[in-house]
Amino acid sequence: MTSPGQRTLPTPTRPSWRHRRLHPDDSRGLRLTLAVAAAFLVLVPFALLALLVLAGWPPLREVDTTVAGALHGFAVDHPAWVRLMSLWTDVFAPMPLRVGALVLVIWLVRRGARQLAVWVAVTMLVGGLLGPLLKLLFGRDRPDLPEPVAQAAGLAFPSGHALNAALAAGILLVVFLPYARERSGRWAVWLAAVLLAGVTGFSRVALGVHWTSDVLAGWVLGTAVVAATSAAFTVWHHQTPPAAPHP
Repeated sequence: MTSPGQRTLPTPTRPSWRHRRLHPDDSRGLRLTLAVAAAFLVLVPFALLALLVLAGWPPLREVDTTVAGALHGFAVDHPAWVRLMSLWTDVFAPMPLRVGALVLVIWLVRRGARQLAVWVAVTMLVGGLLGPLLKLLFGRDRPDLPEPVAQAAGLAFPSGHALNAALAAGILLVVFLPYARERSGRWAVWLAAVLLAGVTGFSRVALGVHWTSDVLAGWVLGTAVVAATSAAFTVWHHQTPPAAPHP
């Protein structure tokens, strides 16, 4: 109870859920909102592309066959080009990229960045599991070209090489961009990420073992996984209590 003449202080109201998600003063909420929105917006084109592939949409099928035929004709006439694309696709195949991610995880742990190390491992793991599962779900065959210049086992959609290269490119940007203080350094990181994802995906079409839409789906799905795991990492990072100082 309050005595006569005593003023009652207003009870502070907690900001609404929408306010916490969008207000620039709540950096965690804003970053989480942006990350979740990015993951959702990237998944929409993947879902649309998957539906068009399942439906056998004629314009998409025409693009796939036209690009595959043109690149295959060039590859047949240029063995050196095939050797270059084969070397690139082997060096940046899913397994070497996973080994590289493991080395990065160890490096981050030794530097004390354990949460970032967990994020790298989870991102590669989630993407690595999604790829084969979606291949089984869609069951799309690889291109059947005359005089093939390369062979690949398994199903086509989405491209595992493109998916894992997109994951690795996203990890490269998240981990190393903060270390690039100069503009030239940031450009170098971006260039490495774009070349890693872009050339790796292109090499699969150039060698005739994937359709263009397979590679596009791999890139989009990899980007969505990076955005989604980044959102989860943002929440975990801010909910984990700081470590107790050493005595």
